[in-house]
Amino acid sequence: MSQEQILLSAIKCVKEQKREELQKIVAELQPYDIATLYITLPDKHRLKFLGMLQPKQVAILLQELDPPMQIDILHKLGVQQSSNIMDLMENDDLADLLNQLSAGKIEEFLAAMRTEESNSVKDLMRYPPDTAGGIMTNRYVWIRQTYAVRVAVDKLKLFAEIAENIYYLYVLDEDKKLVGVVSYRDLIMADATDKIEDIMFTRVISVPVDMDQEKVAQVIQQYDFIAVPVVDGQHRLVGIVTVDDVLDVIIEEANEDIAKLSASGKTIDWNTRPFTAALRRLPWLILLLGLGVLTGSILSGFEDTLTQVVALTYFMPMIAGMTGNTGTQSLVVVVRGMASSGKNLKSAIRLIFRELGVGLIIGIVCGALITIVASIWQADPMLGLVVGSTLFATLVIGTVAGTVIPLLLYYFKVDPAVASGPLITTLNDIFSLTVYFSIASLFISHLM
Repeated sequence: MSQEQILLSAIKCVKEQKREELQKIVAELQPYDIATLYITLPDKHRLKFLGMLQPKQVAILLQELDPPMQIDILHKLGVQQSSNIMDLMENDDLADLLNQLSAGKIEEFLAAMRTEESNSVKDLMRYPPDTAGGIMTNRYVWIRQTYAVRVAVDKLKLFAEIAENIYYLYVLDEDKKLVGVVSYRDLIMADATDKIEDIMFTRVISVPVDMDQEKVAQVIQQYDFIAVPVVDGQHRLVGIVTVDDVLDVIIEEANEDIAKLSASGKTIDWNTRPFTAALRRLPWLILLLGLGVLTGSILSGFEDTLTQVVALTYFMPMIAGMTGNTGTQSLVVVVRGMASSGKNLKSAIRLIFRELGVGLIIGIVCGALITIVASIWQADPMLGLVVGSTLFATLVIGTVAGTVIPLLLYYFKVDPAVASGPLITTLNDIFSLTVYFSIASLFISHLM
């Protein structure tokens, strides 16, 4: 069935209270599709729809929704029914959900949950949300190195339903320190009587509990892991971060960087109120407004030059636009490189010289082309030379500026993504117009 047919069938089942038929529809859907179905349902049918689902299905649905809709469902169901659903949720997803609520509400829900599940979630909520501890789950399977393979498989079967990931089994010593890892593949390939210590990997890649979530994502990306273990200061295993959580981190970090690159500040979505959205955008826009006034003052300083050679104005938008574009391109390369490859002085210097070379090549090619075009168009080779040499210089400057500014911001402990596209563009407008009219003024006698 198409999405529209599924929706119409679900509405019919809800209206006619046909629970079994609705269950047949939902049973064929993936978690994302169940969430999509709920979102597209008219609001008047949503509570009845929830009441016709099994508790585990509601738990799955909650995990797929955005925080505002999750909170709305909690309000619809009430504390007691919601707490029963929470007992069935993945504890890392539940920790993220509870962190959206007030302290009083958190305590109310936790008190109504099963003690074991409540304590598990409390452990996760101790960590900052943007760290390895904040995105990890503490539902994993661990074994002892003295176990036989048969014993390890039996334990895996016992805990497979509640563990979030069964592809890796983590080997702990008596102090709960991480000493090895065994993959599911290793288990099925080994003999039942083999010892875990004979087949385990002892060089375990792990991350500290306080590592930034973006760096955790880099580790999983570099090693192509499905999950990575998280350890505390004593190298005791406290949880694992799975690849699905890393995908969420990558999307979240990318959205933050895009918001900053567009000078919109903190994330603004469809649900953000107009006043809040305006407050988040205004600081950057006021700064850019001031820089725009500076650009205007530069033009007024070259009023005589403009008056004498009006044709210079024809090329102003092109020079400013090209310089801003190449600066923004370099900015994106730098921010993306910093996010994926880390930051150190040696790589930064290499990047600056690389981008300088790029700027020189682009400047020579584009400068030569516009020199020819301007000379033919205005029948003035000297004007073509002025425009071409200006474009060459400003493209080099713009490329280097787009590289150096985010690196300087990082050096001064400022998020490099804050070097937004509009800021780079405005600064390069100032550079390009200053260079353009300075060169034109030097050759003014040859342009008249």
